[in-house]
Amino acid sequence: MRLTSQRQVILEELRKVKSHPTANEIYDMVRKRLPRIGLGTVYRNLDLLAGRGIIQKLEVGGEQKRFDGDISQHYHIRCVKCGCVEDIAVERHADLDKNAAACCDYKVL
Repeated sequence: MRLTSQRQVILEELRKVKSHPTANEIYDMVRKRLPRIGLGTVYRNLDLLAGRGIIQKLEVGGEQKRFDGDISQHYHIRCVKCGCVEDIAVERHADLDKNAAACCDYKVL
């Protein structure tokens, strides 16, 4: 796969943030640098980058997927109230799901 200028900008913008944005949010970020890029182009390139293991596509519930520029081994938690997705730096164990839900209304993904 060739890293086109569009893919490079998408990757750079995604790696700037830790918020695990949706494709629409990434589109808004990328349009500041590439005003003529289309939403479909962003979606296709995100799928391609995720398929090649360059980024992560997160299945966090709901209709929209979220994306992560950090491909290192780590876990994500999602707030069950607002839907916010964050990284969590712990080893996964049986009590993790229960503890995350009990202390902060998060669900481990």
